[in-house]
Amino acid sequence: MQFNAIQVILVFIVTFIAAIDQFSFLESLYQPIVMGPVVGAILGDVNVGLIIGGSYQLMMIGSMPVGGSQPPNAVIGGIMATVFAISMKITDPQAALGLSIPFALLGQYAVILVFTVTSPLMSKADQYAKEANTGAIERLNYITMGALGLFFAIIVLVGLISGQAIGTTLTTVLPAWVWAGLKAAGGMMRFVGFAVLLKVMMSAEYWGFYFAGFALANIVAGAGLGDQALALIAMLGIALAIFDFQINVKIKQNSSKGVSSNGI
Repeated sequence: MQFNAIQVILVFIVTFIAAIDQFSFLESLYQPIVMGPVVGAILGDVNVGLIIGGSYQLMMIGSMPVGGSQPPNAVIGGIMATVFAISMKITDPQAALGLSIPFALLGQYAVILVFTVTSPLMSKADQYAKEANTGAIERLNYITMGALGLFFAIIVLVGLISGQAIGTTLTTVLPAWVWAGLKAAGGMMRFVGFAVLLKVMMSAEYWGFYFAGFALANIVAGAGLGDQALALIAMLGIALAIFDFQINVKIKQNSSKGVSSNGI
């Protein structure tokens, strides 16, 4: 099935918007369950788009970015799965999902590449913030948003024009060290992201809890107790957090009473 110019342009625009929404708008427009029917409507089969979008949503529902680490991209994967299902008249959703994986991987690498290239701009953003130059900060945001949207749209455009073979070709023709480097960068970024979160959120009084949780998690991992034990650790952490909160509330209440009585 060949798509006309209007359909190609509309899918290009929708992909561009969805890519920006995934990291900036955060309105959930990028979710496969939303993009599937939209792309299906553009290509002439809303029903197939809904089926593929729902199936892809279930497949990717537990695959979430951690820090800067990126999973295979759900935006491109969901869109291309819908494209293949409609263009190749595939009735089995799983088959269409399988064909979309190379493009989802390309989306993953595109995100890592954009994040890596634009990371030095963060120091410029800090400088502009000190100068209260909001216009320059906005321009930086627009540049990164536009670059990511353009990358995604081009990948989908190539898929629309050339079909599934181009996705497989790109993932096999490029040197292995390129993909290995991107994978290594993605693997490191999760720790960088966690370190940034700790820098912002961590307080000196909570380091004891951090190390206690780290030690307990390692004990559980060494004992081979599995995911259930990790859930118990999480529950223990919640209990400690609630206890700490209650203690701090009581301290503040007693302090305020002490101040009031002294004032009297």
